[in-house]
Amino acid sequence: MLTKIKDFVKDNQADIALVVGVVLISLLSFAMGYIVAKTADQPQLTIEEPNVEESI
Repeated sequence: MLTKIKDFVKDNQADIALVVGVVLISLLSFAMGYIVAKTADQPQLTIEEPNVEESI
C-alpha cells in the first residue's frame, strides 16, 4: 500500500506541486483581502426613515 502511494507521488510530482501552489496562492490572496477589508476606513452607514409628511 505504501509503495503504491510512493509511486503515485513520484509519477504525479509536478501536478501535485502545481495544485499545492495554486491552493497556497489562493489562501494568501484571500487572507490579504480579508486583512485589507478589516483595516480599511469606511464611513459608517446610517439608514434614516423618510419623513412621510414631506412626501405627500
